[in-house]
Amino acid sequence: MVSLNDYLYKGDTVLKIIRLYSEDLKKSSIETGNTVDMFHSNFLLRMEELLVHNDFLTSQSQRIRELYKYMTKEYPQLAFTFKGRIKSLIRAEEKFNAYIVETIYDYYKKNGTYPELSQIKGRIEHFRDLIAYRIVISMPKCHLKEGDDREKIELKSLYELANMIPDFLEMRGFSAEVSNFNDGISEKLDDHVRPYFRDYIYNPSPYGYQSLHITLYDNESRSYVEVQLRTKDMDDYAEIGPANHLGYEKRQQEERARRDKIPQGENIYFDEAYERGMLLQQLDLSKVDVNMFGAINNSLINDGCGLYRGRLILPFEHLSRFQNDVID
Repeated sequence: MVSLNDYLYKGDTVLKIIRLYSEDLKKSSIETGNTVDMFHSNFLLRMEELLVHNDFLTSQSQRIRELYKYMTKEYPQLAFTFKGRIKSLIRAEEKFNAYIVETIYDYYKKNGTYPELSQIKGRIEHFRDLIAYRIVISMPKCHLKEGDDREKIELKSLYELANMIPDFLEMRGFSAEVSNFNDGISEKLDDHVRPYFRDYIYNPSPYGYQSLHITLYDNESRSYVEVQLRTKDMDDYAEIGPANHLGYEKRQQEERARRDKIPQGENIYFDEAYERGMLLQQLDLSKVDVNMFGAINNSLINDGCGLYRGRLILPFEHLSRFQNDVID
């Protein structure tokens, strides 16, 4: 079995690592008949495309910038920021294997048998947030009138934006994807856009995470994009509060370490995905040798090329400005 860990100690660039890992997964798939490895190989090639051909990212961020311009005109009193990121290689690899582990574990726990290969691949196909943009809004206190409820005003603005985003971005080359979200949707979302959103404001996570999520397909770059909408309070809670990303990742690691229900050696897809995930959890970044990357430990890191467990800020994506700037 090949794993990402095998390629992190030779001083190669991230792009070379992706290419070598993808090629070896393809060879392994042919030798062993593990078709998930072939699927995995193709997934890595799509990630390489995102990192190499960043001219489409320029086009994409410029088209999303049209939304920024709209907001400066329609909501002159709101403060807001746009943030963009591509998942790092380690984070993407962790999530890819986690999808396999979670799908097989949950199915086996419920049915006592293993899911069909098509079900596993179908779950992996929902990996559609390699690229994501986040819109965070806030109503400054200086713009509030006496008796105004800031939270209500911000929520009203947030849902108004959500209601116009699918049509607005469709006119700029994006197509909204049906979410299949079954946990309830706020009535603040119009009927015609409701199928596209995952409403974690109306239905917060058990840890209090709140946000509106929508996945779109960029027809120009042929890639999926996730757009998240939050108020500043929601963003603070997610980034530095109880629902922060480090805590989220720790909980994910604990969930992905489950294998008590699955006998070892019975399912190659589970065994290999589980082992790859465990190897990544044990990775000591200070011992890794990847070009443009340096780390003293797993906390003090100079992330030069998107290797780290977190996020790589999108290139050419400088959309965060004061709302009263001149917009060309």
